[in-house]
Amino acid sequence: MGKITVETCEIEGLKVITPQVHTDERGYFYESYQYEDYKAAGIPEVFVQDNQSASRRGVLRGLHFQKQFAQDKLVRVIRGEVFDVAVDIREGSATYGKWFGVLLSEENKKQFFIPRNFAHGFLVLSDYAEFCYKVTDFYHPNDEGGILYNDPAIGIEWPIPEGMELILAEKDKNWGGIGSLKK
Repeated sequence: MGKITVETCEIEGLKVITPQVHTDERGYFYESYQYEDYKAAGIPEVFVQDNQSASRRGVLRGLHFQKQFAQDKLVRVIRGEVFDVAVDIREGSATYGKWFGVLLSEENKKQFFIPRNFAHGFLVLSDYAEFCYKVTDFYHPNDEGGILYNDPAIGIEWPIPEGMELILAEKDKNWGGIGSLKK
């Protein structure tokens, strides 16, 4: 393998990927995704859609998931820096309601693999960030779910610098807590 290094996280299924980056006086080159390398690293999923967003400092997107059309995600930042979070919402999971966060940036070039049935969100820490992600199912607007980003039952420790004002979409201010997911 050698082209990527994969770190497992304390929540089963989550993985942080660091690519092998080749640099010289011209700049850098790396393979941001190569199916055989990811398959060998335990990520055999087939991605069907690529998405990209741009956000300014203080934007917090999430925590989102698809209900019936759950998606595995492979996320990365190509410009700027974000704190990326996944919350386990797998019914019956030993880590249900637990979260894991990782700093993703254009400098560290890390990627974060988030399996289906996790809620996902991120906070932009730089002045501007471009966020890219691959998903294993198509987006269905009527299938979207979410959890409130600051649900005390989850207790995400967002690294909000002093003086930063959060910018959230109206829907992200109004999601219920993780308790609202129980049937």
